[in-house]
Amino acid sequence: MSQIKIYGLRAHLQSKRELLSDTLHACIAEAFQYPLNKRAHRFFYLDQEDFFYPEGRSDQYTIIEISLFEGRSIASKKNLYRLIFERFEQELKIAPNDVEITLTETPLHNWGLRGQPADELVLDYKVQI
Repeated sequence: MSQIKIYGLRAHLQSKRELLSDTLHACIAEAFQYPLNKRAHRFFYLDQEDFFYPEGRSDQYTIIEISLFEGRSIASKKNLYRLIFERFEQELKIAPNDVEITLTETPLHNWGLRGQPADELVLDYKVQI
């Protein structure tokens, strides 16, 4: 399971929302062998005066925060980063320098889903990859 927050300038993100979500989800599905029907993306649109970002970034600067069950290998996480950087540049014309990704992993018992603790659920995908 993952919950994803995407932050960026309203003028940049709003027009690319669907393509960005599709591209990001395809990267996650490939890197983490994740089901295509498990998508939970939320967009946070910021106005120019509300978004301060590092020097050297453009108006396309995008922050992606992914909360997920712990268990993915370092190699699978690095593959995810590589896929996002490559595909965002190819499909969305967002340079790798304008993308920042943070993964936050927590144990399954820290999640409540479908009326029960996640560590008691039978998942239809592997977490240990």
